[in-house]
Amino acid sequence: MRIEQIYTGCLAQGAYYIESNGEVAIIDPLRETQQYVDKAARENAKIKYIFETHFHADFVSGHIDLAKKTGATIVFGPGAKTEYNIHEAKDNEEFKLGNLIIKVLHTPGHTLESSTFLLLDENGKEHAIFSGDTLFLGDVGRPDLAIKSNLTKEDLASMLFDSLRNKIMTLPDDVIVYPAHGAGSACGKNLSKETVGVLGEQKKTNYALRADMTKEEFINEVLDGIAPPPQYFAKNAMMNKVGYDAFENVLKKGDTPLSPEDFEAVANNEDALVLDVRTQKEFVEGHIPNSIFIGLNGGFAPWVGALITDLKQPILLVTPEGREEETVTRLSRVGYDNTLGYLKGGLDAWKDAGKDIETIKSISAEEFSKYFKNDNIKVLDVRKDGEYQSEHLEGKNVQHFALDYINDHMNSINQDSTYYVHCAGGYRSVIAASILKARGFDKLVDIAGGFGAIKKTDLHTTDFVCPSTL
Repeated sequence: MRIEQIYTGCLAQGAYYIESNGEVAIIDPLRETQQYVDKAARENAKIKYIFETHFHADFVSGHIDLAKKTGATIVFGPGAKTEYNIHEAKDNEEFKLGNLIIKVLHTPGHTLESSTFLLLDENGKEHAIFSGDTLFLGDVGRPDLAIKSNLTKEDLASMLFDSLRNKIMTLPDDVIVYPAHGAGSACGKNLSKETVGVLGEQKKTNYALRADMTKEEFINEVLDGIAPPPQYFAKNAMMNKVGYDAFENVLKKGDTPLSPEDFEAVANNEDALVLDVRTQKEFVEGHIPNSIFIGLNGGFAPWVGALITDLKQPILLVTPEGREEETVTRLSRVGYDNTLGYLKGGLDAWKDAGKDIETIKSISAEEFSKYFKNDNIKVLDVRKDGEYQSEHLEGKNVQHFALDYINDHMNSINQDSTYYVHCAGGYRSVIAASILKARGFDKLVDIAGGFGAIKKTDLHTTDFVCPSTL
């Protein structure tokens, strides 16, 4: 028996490779599937099953492509309806994999079709669960993502309570827990940074598995503090349900070098968004006019999903040299399949062609502190609500809204005013500045190092007192 977790940090997502006696099952595969095919080939094994714990909302799974390549059967839990061929499993149905058994436990709550896969070892002993978004380490899945359902989030939370108590908590304490996500995923609110655990430890430490917890308490605690899901979640879930273009086609189209002249022509003719994925420092120092910054070295894919509202939006890329294929791949993981190419030679080629570039003014936190104390300046804090509520700059001209919702707040700021923009460390503030600049806000100053650097100055900050109304 061999179990391997294939973890993708930028998505905080775990896929799984299980092998026994020459047969392989893949659980919740990534969009780019050749890695699984090659791995099985190296082991002289055959991929027999592709198990999907549910219709994922935070990424596009590779199950369809992988099935086409290998002939493997796609298995979903009860109630899953798709526009491609699957095996819709029954609750407690068993699948033989070499000398192992994989048993389907229907665990609705995160979504209606959500299922946990129980692995029985060669001796029939309960060895591990692949719990999808039903059970995380430290948390459980958010119960508000069902597609086109008449059920409320309270209804789904009630189902999740029953699923956990009747299907999972009854298993032995030494059962290994392999969840679909770890810390950083928006599919829960309190996920551990650990990605593998044991059930007994979760029974002791996971707030949602308290033995004395009533269903009403569970519903209240699970729903408390859940932010609205990112706009791309429902769209990704639908792609996983109805199908999508083959990853290789997406990559071939997107990984296309374009000269500055061709790049500019495509941008104009296709109404393409120019997405700059270099570092924030590089973007601040020079970028193509009206381009948007979302750097590869931050939370790239989730921020793309939160801020670019149309999955079919034509996209052109400005990338670090050698990271063009990676960028197209990471976009496709969250359903952005309409990349049309990248700028060959990067910004240097653009400048060599005599084309215009723009910059964003950036100042240190020390320099900002002098302006803040001496002038009646406006500050825009784009951190998340919880970060702002924990601690923020004190002043009547300090305005806050989370970067996630910048598209909803364009009317709350004044194009004629100068804004000093900060986040926690500098990544999100440059994203915000790039979006605002592309919308005609020219009087923007980025505070390098963000709030972390501001706190090292002598400026006064305050704990949260009352909710921001902005």
